[in-house]
Amino acid sequence: MTGGPDCTVVVPCYNEAARFDPEPVAELIDKADVRVLAVDDGSTDATPARLADLAARHPERVAVLPLGRNHGKGEAVRRGLREAVAGGAELVAYCDADFAAPPTEVARLIDVLRADVSLDAVIASRVAMLGTDIRRSAVRHYRGRLFATLSSLVLGVAVYDTQCGAKAFRAGPRLEAALARPFVSQWAFDVELLGRLLPGRCVEMPLQSWHDAAGTHMTALAGLRATAGLWRIRRDLRRADGT
Repeated sequence: MTGGPDCTVVVPCYNEAARFDPEPVAELIDKADVRVLAVDDGSTDATPARLADLAARHPERVAVLPLGRNHGKGEAVRRGLREAVAGGAELVAYCDADFAAPPTEVARLIDVLRADVSLDAVIASRVAMLGTDIRRSAVRHYRGRLFATLSSLVLGVAVYDTQCGAKAFRAGPRLEAALARPFVSQWAFDVELLGRLLPGRCVEMPLQSWHDAAGTHMTALAGLRATAGLWRIRRDLRRADGT
């Protein structure tokens, strides 16, 4: 990739037509100076048409990667990140199609990575503090706290929020190796990706704003599957380390 933005943001999409809003994408392009790669994970509704229209509006900044059939969010993100890196992006990121983390926050995440060349990854954390606008249901919050505690045990490092759907990474051999093979867990892939990047330098950035969006694919059952997936991730990471 020559010239243009140094960062590509991957946006995984699966049956998002009913809640898809092109305006946050346009705002992200403007505020973060990025390209956007929308990954259509085998949608069966009008999502492909909505994404095609978005790409037509921003031909220099938006591309669509159709996967043909549904592979799950983890694989959609993995393939999107690999495509972005193969296209020459120096930095890559991903965020949810509902933009629960607004474009300004995703832009801040990328700016932190741009400002410190020693960082391999910056992950967003949803920490409700004075002066922030973090809106989450109590059930999701406490379920997330339990999951983060278990994730920290699996990873062997303290992590406040592994599941926030906004993360940015520096392209390079470490990231390429982390993305080389499919994740063993489609529901807890965020934890797995972070584990594959360690002991690289990864930091968390507290968000100023986050609004839980209606219609999320992360149901209670999905949460249980993600928790069960942690033990598969633990075995896989140990196998990769030869322990």
